[in-house]
Amino acid sequence: MSAVQEPPIRTVPAPGGSALLSTVLCVDDEPNILSALKRVLRGADLCVLTAQSGAQALTMLEEMPVDLVISDMRMPGMDGAQLLERVHGGWPQIVRILLTGHADMPSTVAAINRGQIFRYLQKPWNEAELVSAVRQGLERLALQRETLRLETLTRQQNEQLQAVNAELETRVRARTADLKDAHEKVKRNYLKSIKVFSNLLELRGGGLAGHGRRVAETARDISRAMGQTEDEALQVFVAGLLHDVGLIGAADKLFGKPVPRYTPDEQALYREHPVQAEQSLLALDDMAPLLPIIRAHHERFDGQGFPDKLAGAAIPLAARILAVADAFDDLQNGHLSAQPATRQEARTLLRHGRGSQFDPEVLDVFLHITEPEKVTAKVAKGPATLLLPTEALESDMVLARDLVSASGVLMLTNGHRLTASLIKRIREFEIREGSKLEVHIQARAAG
Repeated sequence: MSAVQEPPIRTVPAPGGSALLSTVLCVDDEPNILSALKRVLRGADLCVLTAQSGAQALTMLEEMPVDLVISDMRMPGMDGAQLLERVHGGWPQIVRILLTGHADMPSTVAAINRGQIFRYLQKPWNEAELVSAVRQGLERLALQRETLRLETLTRQQNEQLQAVNAELETRVRARTADLKDAHEKVKRNYLKSIKVFSNLLELRGGGLAGHGRRVAETARDISRAMGQTEDEALQVFVAGLLHDVGLIGAADKLFGKPVPRYTPDEQALYREHPVQAEQSLLALDDMAPLLPIIRAHHERFDGQGFPDKLAGAAIPLAARILAVADAFDDLQNGHLSAQPATRQEARTLLRHGRGSQFDPEVLDVFLHITEPEKVTAKVAKGPATLLLPTEALESDMVLARDLVSASGVLMLTNGHRLTASLIKRIREFEIREGSKLEVHIQARAAG
């Protein structure tokens, strides 16, 4: 066995990351072989331990950490193959090297198969080969430990990332819900403001009180029955509330008589109100989609309407819907005739304008949904409501319908939540006016 100068073996990082001397356990029943092994490995910057039997080696492995085991094949009691098989079973991470003679090849093969040894060397060994085998084994162990460390670190980081993602998703859901609630609140307040604004115009003519609200609701029902989206139905609803805003500057005398009794000058002023409405709302960005609807709500399907004499499909569909709803209410409130028409009379008069004044398809849908049996069914399918006297009102109750005074003035909008002070003001108003209010309240869910 010749002496060879080899570079020192580097220390092997432990799983925790600290640098420790690698520990090698040499096992042989002959003390001189152990001494030779220690001499060869002394300059390799290692902690070298020795054991003179397989049993002693297993005891030492139980008591202290070992990185690599070098075992002789032939030993009394427990031979090297049996020892390394036990080491593989109990400490699979330990690198295992077997020293064997030429006559031990069958046992060596068995040791390789059962103990899954890293390397076997023949005796007498070559010192350079022995040191190289130890170095390669420890480097392999270092790579395994580094791989394990990285896998553990990756798993921990993935778990942390999953936790962060889960928390982020929870925050996003909560924020989305908050934004949705805020959007719905803005939407409700927007509609309330529009309703109140449209009602201010109607206060000028008692006969027209509630006209915008009724037209808006009828137009929305037609839109939905025609299969339009909720956004489209909302547009025609808001346009219905505002369609007569152009009359806000008209003379009071226009509100006191039906359209057929207007003088030529009054007719000219009246025909300008769709344009006036468009101009009044032009500065509001949110109103941009509604302007063509409001401007065209008095156009006729045959092209004889105003202000632009549009015909057929050139008239926006929402405006064609609004024209039917507007005429239906105007006939009943006496705005289009000397005597107000009944609901059924108004339906009959509208039917006479099919294809001339009104879009046939829109009118047919309107006539279908306003048949008496359809109206009854619609009410029956609506949300559960309670009709209560003002004395029975309580805080936190929610209106199921708009609260309208006896004269048709809108007081509170559908969905408004009542407070104690608001209930008090409602009761005081009722006493001052000397009339009973019909208050429709949303029924609270059981439980």
